[in-house]
This record gives sequence, C-alpha cells and structure tokens, in this order.
Amino acid sequence: MSGGGASGIAHIGVIKALEENGIPIDYITGTSIGAVVGAFYAAGYSPEEIEVIFTSKEFKRWATGELDKDYSYFFKEPEENASMVTFKLATDTIWEANLPASFVSSESINFGLMTYLSAAGAISKNNFDSLFVPFRCVASDIVSKKEIVFDSGKLALAVRASMAYPLYIKPVSHQKMLLFDGGIYNNFPSDVVYNEFMPDYIIGSNVSYNFPMPDEDNVLSQLRAVLAVETDYSIPCENGIIIKPDAGDYATFNFNYNKELIQIGYNATMAVIDSIKNNINTFIIKEAVQNRRKYFREKVPELKFNKVSVSGLTKNQNQYVEKLFSFKKDTFMIDEAEHEFTKILSDNKIKSLYPDVEYNDSLNSFTLSFRAKKDKDLFISFGGVISSRPIDEGFVGIKYNILDKAAFTALFNTYFGRLHNSILTGFRVDFPGKIPFYTQLTYNYGVWDYFKSSNFFFEDIKPSFLVTNDRFIKAEAGFPIFYKGKLVLESSAGELVNEYYQTKHFLSTDTTDKTYFDNVIVGAQLERNSLDKPHYATSGNYFSIKYKYIQGKEKTMLGSTSNDTLIYKNNLEWGQVVLKFDQYFNSERRVKFGFSAEGSYSEQPFFSNYSASILSAPAFQPLPETKTLFQPNLRAYIYVAAGIKNIYSLFKRFQLRLEAYAFQPHQTIMVNPDNTAKLSPIWSNTQYIASASLVYYTPIGPLALNANFYDKTDDPWSIMFHFGYIIFNKKSLD
Repeated sequence: MSGGGASGIAHIGVIKALEENGIPIDYITGTSIGAVVGAFYAAGYSPEEIEVIFTSKEFKRWATGELDKDYSYFFKEPEENASMVTFKLATDTIWEANLPASFVSSESINFGLMTYLSAAGAISKNNFDSLFVPFRCVASDIVSKKEIVFDSGKLALAVRASMAYPLYIKPVSHQKMLLFDGGIYNNFPSDVVYNEFMPDYIIGSNVSYNFPMPDEDNVLSQLRAVLAVETDYSIPCENGIIIKPDAGDYATFNFNYNKELIQIGYNATMAVIDSIKNNINTFIIKEAVQNRRKYFREKVPELKFNKVSVSGLTKNQNQYVEKLFSFKKDTFMIDEAEHEFTKILSDNKIKSLYPDVEYNDSLNSFTLSFRAKKDKDLFISFGGVISSRPIDEGFVGIKYNILDKAAFTALFNTYFGRLHNSILTGFRVDFPGKIPFYTQLTYNYGVWDYFKSSNFFFEDIKPSFLVTNDRFIKAEAGFPIFYKGKLVLESSAGELVNEYYQTKHFLSTDTTDKTYFDNVIVGAQLERNSLDKPHYATSGNYFSIKYKYIQGKEKTMLGSTSNDTLIYKNNLEWGQVVLKFDQYFNSERRVKFGFSAEGSYSEQPFFSNYSASILSAPAFQPLPETKTLFQPNLRAYIYVAAGIKNIYSLFKRFQLRLEAYAFQPHQTIMVNPDNTAKLSPIWSNTQYIASASLVYYTPIGPLALNANFYDKTDDPWSIMFHFGYIIFNKKSLD
C-alpha cells in the first residue's frame, strides 16, 4: 500500500472489498499512510473496525495535532493576557533561530498509535512476523540517505517513523537515525513484500505518483525534489495487479472526507475483483478470517498499567513529571492514562512526552513509560490591540521557567496605551503530587485613564475626568478541581487612588479630587473554564463564584473645583460575592447558541462622594468594548444580568455574532445635589445591551467589527473595529 496522505484512506476500502470476496491477505507492507492502515490490519483489527477508527473524531485530532480539550489542565493555564505571538528561547545556548520541525503536533498521534498497536506488538514479542498478518513498513533515514525496512521492534514506533512527512509531522530519532516518511525513498514497497515474503500473487493499492518538475517559484516543490527519490509504481513480478483508487482530487492533509475515500477504495477494488479471482487459486471465507482474527485478539492482553516511568530529563525533573500523573488505583486503564497524558502536556514547561509500553508476563500488565523533553526556559510574548477607538495598546510578557523537583516561574508583563498602563512582576511555584498546588506572589501597578481613551477627547465637550491608580501585592494558592476547574485562595494589600472631577467644567490648571483607599483583601474563587477562546468563544462553558472581604481606610481630598477644604476619612469594610456563568451549545454545527448570566451581591458602603463610590462598584462588562468604557449605569453593588448569543459560522474562522443582554440592578447608585451617593428604588432602571459583530479569527488573534447598542445613554450607538485581544491586568477589586 502506497503513501499519499489523506488519499491513502482509500486503502481501507481496498482491504474491506478483498475480505468480503474471500481474497486471502497473507502478508502486508506499506509506506506512510499505507503503513498506518496496514499496521492496524496486522494488529488484528477488522476493516470495519479500522473504518470506525479512521472516521472518528479521535482520528481527526491525530491528523490536526489536537489533544482532547476536555482533559487539558485549566489549573496549569496562565492568567489570560493580550499575547498574540510567543517566542521560546533556550538561555543555556547561544541565541539561534530555529524553524519548527513540524506544523502539526505529534503528541496526539503518538499516543493514538501506542494505544491501538502496542498490545499486539507486545504479544508478538516485537516480531512483525508473529502479528495477525506478517507486516513490513518503510521509513527513510536522512542521515544515511537510504530506506529502512522495519520487520521487528516497537510496532507503533515503526509506523510513526514511516508516516513522518517532512514539515507536517516531526521525524523520529531511533538508533542514531533520523527517520522520516518512507515515501521519500520508497513510496510503493512492492519490492519489499516480494523480497521479504515471495508471495504467489501481489495486490498493490496505489494512490500516489512521482512529483512533477519543481517550480522555480514553489519552495515546497523544490524541497520535495531535493529529498525524494523517484518511486517505481509497479509490481516486480508477473503475478499481480495494481488497484488505483481515484482519490487524486483530495488534498494531502485533508482528512475530512474519510468515508468517501474508503468507498472510493472499495469501488476501485470491486471493479477489478473478477480479475483477481481469476488469477488466484486459494480463497478464504470471511467467517474463517474472523475466527482466526478472534483467536489472535484473544491472546492480546488488555492495556492495563501498573506503573509510570519518565526518562529523558534530569533525575529531579523526571520525578517532577512522574508526580504529575495522579491515578486513584494501583492499576489504571488506557483512558485514564490518556487523560493524564493530556493534562501534563498542558504544562508549558513540558515540550513533549513520547509514550511507550513494556509488557510484564508475570503480572499480565504493562509499564507505561514516557520519554520527556523540556521546553525552552525563556518565553517572550508580544500582543495587544489595534482599534478604531483610542484604546490601542501594546503588551510584552516574559516568563522564565526553572524545572526541578518543583517548577519555578518568574513572571513579568507590561501593558502600555492611552487607556491602560500597567506592570506586573512576581513568581509562581508549582508543586506536583497527589494533590498538586501552586503558590504565587505578584506585584501589580496599573493606571486606567478613562479621559484620554474617550472618543470625545479631541472634541470641545469633555467627559468627566476619571483616572485610577492601583498598586497592590497579592499572594495566592491554587488547587485543581478535576481537569477544568481550580480553587484559588488569595490575599492582597495595596493602595487604590482615584483622581476625578465631580464636574465637567474644569481647566488644565485645576487640581483633581483624590480618593485614597488603603486596603487589605482576602478571598476565594472557584472557577471552571472550558471555553475555546478568550474573546468570541463558540464552544465550552465558564463558571466562577468569587468571594472577597475588603477592609480599608478612605481618605478623600478635594481639588480646586470644590469650595470644600475638608479631608474626609472613613474606615470601610464589606463582603461581596460575584457569580458568572457562560455556556455554548451546538458547537459542531454552523449555527450555535450561547447563554450567559451574572450576579453580584455586595454589602459595600458608600465612599464620601458619588464618584468615589461608583468607581469602586462592581461592573457588568459582557462585551470586549465594555471593558474599555466607564459606564456608571452598568455598575451596582447588587445586580443580576443575563444574555443570549446567536453565532453563525459563515465559513472557517469567520462568524457573525448577535448578542443581547439585560442588566438589572437591585438599586442604582445615584448622585445627590451635594455629590454624595444615594440608592434608587429597588428593581428599577433596567438596562439593555445589544451587539452585532463580524469576527474573523486569524492565527494570532481576532479581527472584529462591532456595532454595539447601550440603552439609556446619551449616545447609545457605538461602532468599533479591533484587531487583537482587549484583555488587561486585573484590578485589586476585580
């Protein structure tokens, strides 16, 4: 069976038709996708079982390099930020430029091949002649520049090497060889099956061809010409036939049409089945094949594990990774192992884990081993947002990782723009174990300027001057809650300084009113997050319940626009609970729906004036733009809010979103004539928000055009374009 990328899925249909018509398959060889299909058959899977596997969501994850997102570890994910691109550097070597070895992560396919092929390989003592059908596959060693024929060893590794298409899936390092796709030197191993087995009759299934002359403007075609050797697509004897499924219209890496391709292979075989029958003397009924397959499969042990071992790093680092695996029992099954495997790869300190198994006859169980690779030490990220509103912002983030018995991460980031400027620095330490946890200490200094970032800044009518300076040091400890949740305990101490005019009529020579709030905060948050994106999500859900107890001292000094010269001092304390929920439905369909709800209950007292009170009140901010606006009518101590979302996938990465929200404060915070705060009658003054957005998700961030409507405001309509993430460092009261 030839290589040929996705087109080679047609090989499954070929095997299916041969079995149905009693054509014996005594030996099997393959290259690349042909090796994958052939190995599954040789491991004892029926054509029907192979079809189910290769048309599953699991196989699509293999092809795209995705892991099962349900088991990625939210506990290990960093705080959301505006990063768009990240560069990884090793600090123990000279700075050098490295291109990625592949465009698709191989972690998923590595684990998948191990799952399906390793047990059959183990029971066959790693001898490919002892499989259900004797098997050979071909890989290419670019060091010695020759083909390598695998007839023994780890079956999953041999197949993985045979399918390592250059630049698509990274190569395999094995016994001082660097192995790539077998198609480089032999894409149709008919000579291998002839020389190894001397069969009476050879059936070839070919979906490939020799590459045309390279194009002077096509670098990929030039690379293929340099690497690949022309293949002889023929049978090296008189007794044989080549089946040629018509799969040339399917892209090499497009695995979205596997059912159609299997049918194409089946039809192509049925078209020549009479010719095959006329040229062979031996037939075998399907029931006999099934019985022989059943006998072989009964000998294959269940993938049950009693131990995990990690190699490839230092002793302490290997122990760190081993302790990340947490199993409730002394023995565990493959599903549990895959969940933990996916979880550990969420740790950005671990670059890769290559899985392997060793069978213990006496215990009738396996040891699951991983060869680990540590990721680079230094991560440098760049990002921000470009917008039609004056909220443009840059972001730079730096992380430095040290991996030992625990994992230490030094943190630094900065945001800079007209609306928001901040610096965050600190460190995090992750401790592995049956109950893993982390501790983190950070210092954050941020400035929010709602005056400079207003659209009215260049006009004669100026908004109220509102500037927030927030500095605090925060300690926190985090614990995982299953795969998608975490519990965070935190405490902080800092100073919040709000500068404002309580009038719209002021001069550049005037001095502002200032409210200082020295505070101590303790709190806890239970959070679960499986959303697929930080902005404009289309699948998953989010739940958070957060409690905070705030205690502090207010000191308010009035500026030159006030005739009052008193200094107001108050001791304030309150508790507050904020609950958020976001859920998306129909994630696999073109039309998707979402629902969100939010609520706040706070015992917060008033500050000495309305401006200071409203600036410190909880805010409802359901849209990216609302995070950049100071909207007093969407702030309240106690409120409930809810929204619905309709999402239409116009084509890949492009969506139309229609959203509507209702915000209901228990009592609106209002202003008295003397600028003190008061509360409105209960359950009045409902606010509505509506939004229509066209969103295109580029590989580095969202490109969006929003039309937003805010009820009961002087200028209810807003049109905003933005590219990038509208995400900021958190405030102390958030």
